[in-house]
Amino acid sequence: MTETLKIEGMSCDGCINSVRKALERLPLSNVQVKLGEARVEYDEKMVNQNQVIRAVEDAGFEVTAARGTADAA
Repeated sequence: MTETLKIEGMSCDGCINSVRKALERLPLSNVQVKLGEARVEYDEKMVNQNQVIRAVEDAGFEVTAARGTADAA
């Protein structure tokens, strides 16, 4: 699964690092973070969208939209 999250409250490189570190605690295969957005890839058997969103929110940011696409098998 590839998930793109729109994130409010990010304004600097420190915010990017905080979100990246929070997401890297999950069993994700790829994490890309830039201001206002994160893109992650994961196996749905190991993690779900709610866990990804919760990780960002626990880091102090608000997820305003999440869009997932299933990876081709």
